[in-house]
Amino acid sequence: MRRAQRSRQETLALRRQLIGSSCKLFFSDDPVKIVKAKGQYMYDEKGRQYLDCINNVAHVGHCHPDIVKAAHEQNQLLNTNSRYLHDNVVDYAERLSKTLPEKLCTFYFLNSGSEANDLALRMARQYTKHEDVIVLDHAYHGHLTSLIDISPYKFRNLEGQKEWVHVAPVPDTYRGIYREDHEDSVTAYANEVRNIIDQAHKRGRKIAAFFVESLPSVGGQIIPPAGYFQKVAEHVHKAGGIFIADEIQVGFGRVGKHFWAFQLQGEDFVPDIVTMGKPIGNGHPIACVATTKEIAEAFAATGVEYFNTFGGNPVSCAVGLAVLDVIEKEHLQAHATEVGNFLMNLLNQQKIKHPIIGDVRGTGLFIGVDLIKDQAERTPATAAAEYLITRLKEEYILLSTDGPGRNVLKFKPPMCFSMEDAKFVVDAIDNILTDMEKQCLSQ
Repeated sequence: MRRAQRSRQETLALRRQLIGSSCKLFFSDDPVKIVKAKGQYMYDEKGRQYLDCINNVAHVGHCHPDIVKAAHEQNQLLNTNSRYLHDNVVDYAERLSKTLPEKLCTFYFLNSGSEANDLALRMARQYTKHEDVIVLDHAYHGHLTSLIDISPYKFRNLEGQKEWVHVAPVPDTYRGIYREDHEDSVTAYANEVRNIIDQAHKRGRKIAAFFVESLPSVGGQIIPPAGYFQKVAEHVHKAGGIFIADEIQVGFGRVGKHFWAFQLQGEDFVPDIVTMGKPIGNGHPIACVATTKEIAEAFAATGVEYFNTFGGNPVSCAVGLAVLDVIEKEHLQAHATEVGNFLMNLLNQQKIKHPIIGDVRGTGLFIGVDLIKDQAERTPATAAAEYLITRLKEEYILLSTDGPGRNVLKFKPPMCFSMEDAKFVVDAIDNILTDMEKQCLSQ
């Protein structure tokens, strides 16, 4: 018999009693209780509809019927580990291989992006016989101990930077060290990585990998300039390391023009390892590492088996296949381009109108709006950003902030997000910013 639904306050009280306090809620002062969702909309316990602008995990839409059906049907037949022969795991690997460059032809399936990144780190070290890793400042690659160590976003607030970790500046041409007026920001940012390698070598350190989100998300919805990855890869390969592209936030057509965000760099760039998670299963826990035969064989050469109890199970692979089917059937990659361009145009119109908007950047349905206190210094407008997303919640729009200054509005909605949704949220932002400006004038 179904238990009577608790009130929001009862659920909140139980959560505070039973769940670790470090597990934070959105809008912690006044959290939303979500009880169901469909497409790009979420619903609270009173049936009120919220527009979801941030849930990139529900990639093809919350509770998509094709995904639900695929999981249900396979659950009725079999779910077991991947030590038994089963068609789903090879069918899924084959389908994924068709979306990737030819050399990325060996796959490992796991349960989360953190597991995928941890495995990629192990592979890099086994293949290169080196230990050190270069990452970008403000990066976040997962919650395992090994990944906290390579995530400046986390380790700066914990035990600090390990000797084997090297931090390169984010290739941010808006507020980074080389900006839009620099004559060659691509080379300048890549040379920062080269200098890190040179300094590491002087200390007897050897580089195993350059580990990077294809589009830094926690760092502030950054779009690295085209050609940066190629130049960095050249320096890293020369040092005996490999290039790992973390696509956990941004893969599977979100960027619109391409299926994978690393492809924005150009056809001549291919990473040595690609990691996938979050949108891969539309909310089902599945992840993947794709790599080359050479790296896979070096990893196997230890003689130690790699086994993941639930990774690549028949249900997960059925879900993964269904996600790929929906992306293709509903033309979601082209949709991301069309709606993303429309949203960017609307936001750029607001940038002209509201001085607090310093920059609008993005591609497809991965967009950042950088809020600033002043045009000259580009000081992050942290408090204003927090106020704005709180006001948006009152208008039944769910948006959040990112970046070191927590001042970048991040758009990563389900891929079914529509032009009507885009206009609705931008109109709300316009109204709230107008109210904020009136308040400032009255004061």
